[in-house]
Amino acid sequence: MNKTIVDQLYHEFKELVSYLDQESQISFHDVANKNFTKVLLLAAASYFEDRLVKELTQFIKTTTRENELLVEFCKNKAISRQYHTYFDWDKKNANRFFGLFGDSFKKWMEKAIKDDDKLATSIQAFIEIGGERNRLVHQDFGTFTLEKTTEEIYQLYEKALYFVEVLPEKLGQFPTAFK
Repeated sequence: MNKTIVDQLYHEFKELVSYLDQESQISFHDVANKNFTKVLLLAAASYFEDRLVKELTQFIKTTTRENELLVEFCKNKAISRQYHTYFDWDKKNANRFFGLFGDSFKKWMEKAIKDDDKLATSIQAFIEIGGERNRLVHQDFGTFTLEKTTEEIYQLYEKALYFVEVLPEKLGQFPTAFK
């Protein structure tokens, strides 16, 4: 598995905290930890948004055989600045997102999730990251208290990564699933 910017940030943070601990800089350790947890959450959410948008764009390109008119139309009306409308961040599932591809795909994905505990857990983690991100940015970032530790955010990120990685495969498999 390739390391992402989120992995890099997390490991750099761990080194910083280790250094602060070695130097007995407890107050700086606390400040770094409090702020970095928020940064890691935003980095993970941003990474997932960027990756999902790229995957959707690639899916459209492939499906339309790179029809520039359709690709641009979809990017302009269905993708650009629409990511946060794809999901119901208060739910623990991605049914709203799957439903955007039609009821058949949604039902097919519901079955796939039921048959794959790792995928179900991954989607829950993905939705939790998005929901926490929304709370953070809409409730005064500077004073917001994130109730998760850096390690908990990173663990959610690692779990959620599976969903983003397998989504293109699921989109590609669907048309052949009913032939």
